[in-house]
Amino acid sequence: MLWRKFSGEPIKVPVKSAVEDAIVREINAGYKLKVCIGTDSQVHGAETEFATVIVFLREKRGGFMFISHDKTLQTYSIKERMLVEVARSIEIAYELCDLFNKYDVDMEVHADINTNPQFKSNEALREAMGYILGMGYAFKAKPDAFASSCCADKIVN
Repeated sequence: MLWRKFSGEPIKVPVKSAVEDAIVREINAGYKLKVCIGTDSQVHGAETEFATVIVFLREKRGGFMFISHDKTLQTYSIKERMLVEVARSIEIAYELCDLFNKYDVDMEVHADINTNPQFKSNEALREAMGYILGMGYAFKAKPDAFASSCCADKIVN
């Protein structure tokens, strides 16, 4: 995965190194951090566009994010696409979780899945929640899943 900052500046080191550098910098500046990881997708004709974000929240001091963005020609049902979003977020969370433990940073995985059964994405809620909680991560769904439903959403829309 290729990563960049919100400004568009590419991250030229492995994302794990960039995340550790960011955590150390923010802690040294006196901030208490929380990290939220989420993915959103959008279908445009034959293409499905995915964006995964790592959102760093400084307690009462704003935040910043790293972004990975790509497209595929693979076709998904709505449930499959929701679970692929969750899998992408978990993949990053798993890659980074030892850093969060090392530096005592709280982390949540956000799923762009609606808790209201009237929405199609709700079909994937039970599986997504089980997947995330089964990995031992804190889980948020809409309307509380801002990393996926707001931050990543801005990248694919």
